[in-house]
Amino acid sequence: MESTPLPSLPLDEWEDSKNTLHLYLQIIGKIRMSLFPKTNHWWHVPLYVSCHGLTTRPIPYGDRLIEINLDFINHVLAISSSNGQSVQFPLAGLSVAAFFRNIMQALKELDIEVHIKATPYDVPFSNIPFAQDEIHASYAPDWIEKYFQLLGFVNNTFEIFRGRFIGKSTPVHLFWHHADLALTRFSGKPAPPLTQGTAADKEAYSHEVISFGFWVGDEITREPAFYAYAYPEPAELNKVSLLPEGATWRNDYGYTMAFLPYETLRTQTQPQEILLTCLESAYQGLAERAGWDIESLTRK
Repeated sequence: MESTPLPSLPLDEWEDSKNTLHLYLQIIGKIRMSLFPKTNHWWHVPLYVSCHGLTTRPIPYGDRLIEINLDFINHVLAISSSNGQSVQFPLAGLSVAAFFRNIMQALKELDIEVHIKATPYDVPFSNIPFAQDEIHASYAPDWIEKYFQLLGFVNNTFEIFRGRFIGKSTPVHLFWHHADLALTRFSGKPAPPLTQGTAADKEAYSHEVISFGFWVGDEITREPAFYAYAYPEPAELNKVSLLPEGATWRNDYGYTMAFLPYETLRTQTQPQEILLTCLESAYQGLAERAGWDIESLTRK
């Protein structure tokens, strides 16, 4: 089957919509975090790629299940309940304040009570309480659809890569803090305790990990890109060669990470194979330097 060409997604051309969407994701994510039973490494927090966009997946609520879906095909927010009830509203033209009002009203109509800290979490472009944010109000369907197409490609590739590992691994999930789609592998060994950071950080990095991810860019990186890093960070990573051509080591976020610009693979004839090569190269380099038992953790 012939694949659809991957979209160009220059951050400068859709950044207003990206930032608005990011704040939508934080609202949905905070609702999930409030309602879902706490899970190790804060796995109760993320969202997941779905056939229509992003989803909370089913959330336990009393004797019901509820699910919140951000639909990037029909451009609606839909909330459904296992009792057969559902509510939805269109996304086009909604400020963050309007989105917040609409989703809280929809939950109320479904008899779902939820309380969240209704302010952005650690994003550089806004500290405005959700209920007051009329500034972030851009939702460009064409760009959102391109973003969704790219999420699907990355999700599918990460799932293939995830299947090669037989140790403990996260699902492929989207963390709404930085809006990055991520996958983490565990060596099975405890890690030295973090001396700084939040309680969430300390639990997330309680064991040795190698994390892989994708994000569409930020104030430092002005383009979509892939990354990989390890905790604890091994020494002398700059001596480790990476594949494919264009992959490099960077340390401008306070730690060393393998980095591959999305444009490196976007126009290639086999972009998935190139991405898998990058992920495997980064894993082998990080895991070898970190002293992981690579052979015993690899599916034969």
